[in-house]
Amino acid sequence: MERMQGHLVQVEIYGQSYNLRGEGEAGYIQDLASYVDRKMREVSEVTATVDSLKVAILAALNIADESRRGLRPDPTITKGGPDRVARLIDMLERCFADA
Repeated sequence: MERMQGHLVQVEIYGQSYNLRGEGEAGYIQDLASYVDRKMREVSEVTATVDSLKVAILAALNIADESRRGLRPDPTITKGGPDRVARLIDMLERCFADA
């Protein structure tokens, strides 16, 4: 995969700090992280699990469901289509590789 050049943005998701390298505005990446954090906290409030990986997977499923059904509460977070999703996945892979 092609490495993305860009600036480093520190975000916090579900109590964990991540340094993400991304293109464009830092505020966009922070908005994404805030959205994921909010979804994870919503899931943790309605489930009995304390396992953060399970909470993350359930939140991801909820976000995927919203996307598939066209329920996009914040259009600035979901703009960009498949290319944007591929870049976000690359960003996450690099984040975990650096950890």
